[in-house]
Amino acid sequence: MAGRRELELNSPQENARLRHMKRMDALLNKFVRLPKADQKLFTHGSYFLGINGGFCGLIANSFFRRILNVTEARIASSLPMAVLPFLTTAAIYQTAVTDPLISGDLTCATCAMSRGGLIGSVIGGLYPIVLAIPINAGLAARYSSAPLPGKENMLRFWIKVCQPVFKKMSFAILLQAAFGIYLSSRHYGIVMKMLQLPEANSNPEELKD
Repeated sequence: MAGRRELELNSPQENARLRHMKRMDALLNKFVRLPKADQKLFTHGSYFLGINGGFCGLIANSFFRRILNVTEARIASSLPMAVLPFLTTAAIYQTAVTDPLISGDLTCATCAMSRGGLIGSVIGGLYPIVLAIPINAGLAARYSSAPLPGKENMLRFWIKVCQPVFKKMSFAILLQAAFGIYLSSRHYGIVMKMLQLPEANSNPEELKD
């Protein structure tokens, strides 16, 4: 009677949360039974996309430094351009693709690949280029390496500066999108492989049968 009353007192939100936790436990139990190679790819795959984002940041930073004739503070500008895109890309991919897949909240292959491609192109490709603009603008103004225009011509100046960089980085953006799609498709395939595993049986008598 006490157990029945306790169940009746539970709110629908709490019951849904308990069901979600049970489903998560079942999925995690299946995940640890996957081959080690699949576990490593699923767990650390976002880092590979993040590393590519860091490389995009370094390349974009190098392009802007050449255009603006910035020769000082090489390490000071390169460090954030490598670290920030890496951390941001890996964290967003983990949050938007990896975690929903392993929790069962993302069950659509097209949706997973769309998210992966979008994160790869925008966060891992476009974001490092945009991030390099204020960093190198500040360095150019600080060291007077390039004549910066007045406020009335500022927009036209930066459009002219950014056009060749975006043109050169367009292939890197497409490559990041393709890698994001490939990685998310592999992750989705790992989850489908995991779901096909039989339920773990903890009863030794049933295992003997």
